[in-house]
Amino acid sequence: MTVSFRALMGVPLLLAFAGTASAETTITVATVNNGDMIRMQRLMPDFYAKHPDIKVEWVTLEENVLRQRVTTDIASKGGQYDVLTIGNYEVPIWAKQNWLLPLENLGADYDQADLLPQVAQGLTVDGKLYAVPFYAESSMLMYRTDLLEKAGLKMPENPDWAFITEAAAKMTDKGAGVYGMCLRGKAGWGENMAFLTSMNNSMGGRWFDMEWKPQFDSAEWKKTLDTYLKLMTEYGPPGASSNGFNENLALFQTGKCGMWIDATVAASFISNPKESKVADKVGFAPAPVREGGKNHGNWLWSWNLAIPATSSKADAAKTFVAWATSPAYTALVAEKDGIANVPPGTRTSLYENPEYLKVAPFAKMTLTAIQSANTQHPSDQDVPYTGGQFVAIPEFQAIGTTVGQQFSAALAGRSSAAQALTAAQALTSREMTRAGYPK
Repeated sequence: MTVSFRALMGVPLLLAFAGTASAETTITVATVNNGDMIRMQRLMPDFYAKHPDIKVEWVTLEENVLRQRVTTDIASKGGQYDVLTIGNYEVPIWAKQNWLLPLENLGADYDQADLLPQVAQGLTVDGKLYAVPFYAESSMLMYRTDLLEKAGLKMPENPDWAFITEAAAKMTDKGAGVYGMCLRGKAGWGENMAFLTSMNNSMGGRWFDMEWKPQFDSAEWKKTLDTYLKLMTEYGPPGASSNGFNENLALFQTGKCGMWIDATVAASFISNPKESKVADKVGFAPAPVREGGKNHGNWLWSWNLAIPATSSKADAAKTFVAWATSPAYTALVAEKDGIANVPPGTRTSLYENPEYLKVAPFAKMTLTAIQSANTQHPSDQDVPYTGGQFVAIPEFQAIGTTVGQQFSAALAGRSSAAQALTAAQALTSREMTRAGYPK
């Protein structure tokens, strides 16, 4: 990521919603190529039936590419998109830059009060909502119940990393193409660093001390990277340094993974017999803790729809955003694909719906993981930042990706763990000093 946020701070971009959706208004929506987003595109006939005067053009991109494109566009006032799919990392930072329009009056049937408080809070700045969640997630352990039983093990209520390593070893059968552990290896602040930051929190580590000094020379980061590399080089699939969320999802659905620690949103996809060969052999558990620890390192992430201040079609964009995140859309997915497949993690009412709880064995654990994510104090140690699987400062997007490249290189065998940590410490120190952080 090369965009300088600080250089662009203070640029007044806030525009009021103006005009009304006219006939044949075409809006451009930038989104990520995740399963829930692809499903939304398939369900667009419902939107067109209700809003024949609005047409939607899609720009669907891989996660890392999407982030780079929309960040570049909004920071440069490019105006290519009318709706952005962005995370809860970007929303508060961009809202404070006046790069996003506030979202108010989304319709009488929208029921904004139904949004999960933990999720809505991350999208609110000065009392105003600047994006609405399409789905939200925390992290958890997903595993093959048949392989664990075959290994002679029983999943603990709160598994620790020692148990996970033992289970990965016993579940691995490389001759049969089955690997004990699948984890993100693809470089990116939202890819491998989302997982590794979360894992480091569970190990008692942190990105920065209270003086904003990087901590990659700490025992906690060494333990984190050593454990990660052992799991992936000894029990992970070939080419793991190229695997992100979608690649690991495909591996798990085709029976290649014994365990997978990743986003809770994956649960419905691996439990769906239409999409997963192992749907009837899936179990769920909390993300691991360190031995004797209690911090699961739960992350809190939401993919949200927001309207850039540069959009000249804000009313039409707002109509689309309200449709895509409304209770009516949830009902539409339930009708077409089954209630187990509705976008999770955004509305309280979903977790009070007995029909959903009946068919979604992952529902209770998903809600617990989201509610237990502590973004204000992600580490057991004191930190000067907020966040869970990220550090909520503008500089993290670039620094996190660069550090992720070092760790991905170590996974690919191009450097050692020690070399990767030394490089991470040096580059992070340099960038933070340049940004004026260390006291």
